[in-house]
Amino acid sequence: METSPKIGGIYEVCIGVEDAMPLIQYWGQFGYTIGQTGELSPEKVYNLYGVNSGLRSFRLFHQDADHGLVRLMQWENPTNEGLKLTSMKMKGTRWTTTLTADVMNILNHAEEAAKAGLPIKYTFPYWEIIYNKDRQIRPFIDPPVGVREMLLLQPLTRQVLFQRFNYSLPDYGKINENSAFKASQITHLGIILQDDSKETLRFYEETLGLLRVRDDVETSYESSEAGRVFFDLQPQEKFIVTAFDDPRSSTTDFKAARSGRLYIVRFPESMSLGSCFEQAQPGCLGMSLYTYRVSDIEEYFQRIKESNVKRFSEIEVNEFGEKSFSFVAPDGYFWTLLS
Repeated sequence: METSPKIGGIYEVCIGVEDAMPLIQYWGQFGYTIGQTGELSPEKVYNLYGVNSGLRSFRLFHQDADHGLVRLMQWENPTNEGLKLTSMKMKGTRWTTTLTADVMNILNHAEEAAKAGLPIKYTFPYWEIIYNKDRQIRPFIDPPVGVREMLLLQPLTRQVLFQRFNYSLPDYGKINENSAFKASQITHLGIILQDDSKETLRFYEETLGLLRVRDDVETSYESSEAGRVFFDLQPQEKFIVTAFDDPRSSTTDFKAARSGRLYIVRFPESMSLGSCFEQAQPGCLGMSLYTYRVSDIEEYFQRIKESNVKRFSEIEVNEFGEKSFSFVAPDGYFWTLLS
């Protein structure tokens, strides 16, 4: 009998805004709807998030998903403008990834936005082989197995959109067929760091209790056109991916993979990499926080307290009336846990 894990997939991406309505409409195109609203006084906000500002938040749900939600955090006094169109090749950056059944429709909108002079950066949907990369197929005879994926950066959102071809993963993204962009909930989220020793990765596995499902998967300038463009790789440059899943996922059966994945992209320490942590934490506009829901907040508070995190808050009641606390992980990323 399957036991309930103490932690699931990444619960929310939190986006700082001055006015939530445009993003409520935007995420509605991806199948999200308002599920909860809540407010917090400046004093409570400071205790939980370290920000001197009043806060009103909107939690957006996606069908019956228990992860990959969106929280819009409307700040009275935002700290700064956030990541905006910053390069993905920066320590501290954040982004979300979403499955779609119609990536070309999203590309159409991106091209129209660019024509209208809106601030936007995007790529063409590149073809990438995901599994069994060495398999030789007969074009126009054998079905190619892979994805088309594009990068879409806007001042308040940083997204990778992908469409599958000739394969399926039943628990890795559930598309809302009635949404304009035929999109799933957010399937995975990303962070970037430099740590050749991989010591900081132990925190996610040992302290948070996540399942390490991929490790030391290398992407180079030469091996991936999408990776090259998304992460501004130069010739001979590379990055290495480690992924952490909901503990109910699988390390051996890719068909049993669950969305809610944390993708950690590590660049070699020998590379010179900029840092944008100050633009990607609570109080900032844009994508600035990830959360996990846990079953025993007091146990997790004790785990964090005894770990090597940089700092942590006490347990507080958040804007939705949930027990919650925040911390800065050993790698410098700001996280919030809630129950």
